[in-house]
Amino acid sequence: MNKEEIIKTNLKNCLVETDLEWIGTKKQGKVRDTYDAGDKLVLVTTDRQSAFDRIVASVPFKGAVLNLSSAWWFTQTNDIVPNHVLAVPDPNVTVGKKCSVFPVEFVIRGFLTGVTSTAVWTAYEKGERVFCGNILPEGMKKNQRFAQPIITPTTKSDEHDRKVSAEEIVSEGLMSQEDWDKTSELTQKLFVRGQQLAAKAGLILVDTKYEFGKDDSGNIILIDEIHTPDSSRWWFLSSYEERFARNEEPEYFDKELLRLWYREHSDPYKDKELPLAPDELVIELASRYIDIYEKITARVFEFTEGNINERIENNLKEYFKK
Repeated sequence: MNKEEIIKTNLKNCLVETDLEWIGTKKQGKVRDTYDAGDKLVLVTTDRQSAFDRIVASVPFKGAVLNLSSAWWFTQTNDIVPNHVLAVPDPNVTVGKKCSVFPVEFVIRGFLTGVTSTAVWTAYEKGERVFCGNILPEGMKKNQRFAQPIITPTTKSDEHDRKVSAEEIVSEGLMSQEDWDKTSELTQKLFVRGQQLAAKAGLILVDTKYEFGKDDSGNIILIDEIHTPDSSRWWFLSSYEERFARNEEPEYFDKELLRLWYREHSDPYKDKELPLAPDELVIELASRYIDIYEKITARVFEFTEGNINERIENNLKEYFKK
């Protein structure tokens, strides 16, 4: 079977819930289930698909793609900043170093774009010219590249993130000035590395987010995920300039197609119940996740079928025996 056929046969074989509390206390996020294993954390990346601050679908193999993508990117950037990864015992699982997490998400944007209520283009179109402390020039067009990438931080929340400026982060006591200066510098360096490697694969890393914490020794480390199709926006490099010149949307290579579908068929911020995404859209999205992984890493994605929960439990039991 080809990739699309494998995805189609696994539409109902998604990792939606986990029950691994023999490891420790569980905290369920939008996409990840995190278990406290004492001196470390076990992060299980599910196939839950979040958009508009809610779960909208389940996408086969998505969790494995996100986890394995992050694992690859962590190795590509550990010369810039150390990270939390201790082991990857399963395609959907990362065991990470426990640390004190900064209550801020470091969103960095290379282009004036987006369709959600929190997107910089949405604000710009309404006339805002100061966004998270960044002064935006007049006369810009949608999808235009910024002269320099801008950092647009948000507070971390399980419900709804709040955009803040660097000055507010320090004045509200969310971070010290020293920690902010260091992490914002790391954010710029990580984004440059991401854009360089993406360009080699024929892609543009449009925007992304990072999270940082401090380990027991007070060192700043990169945590959570990095440059995944969930945390990042991707466009095709070859067609960007021509399409931008014609005022056409870039060729998306990420989950933007799902956001756009829900915007066209519902009010995702207000409707209590959302329509189910059609199977063909879910198959296309799963295929794109896998394509991004393969294109960036130059690795072939290895499909693992069968009972995902049993596989994860067995692999984790083997890991904790060591």
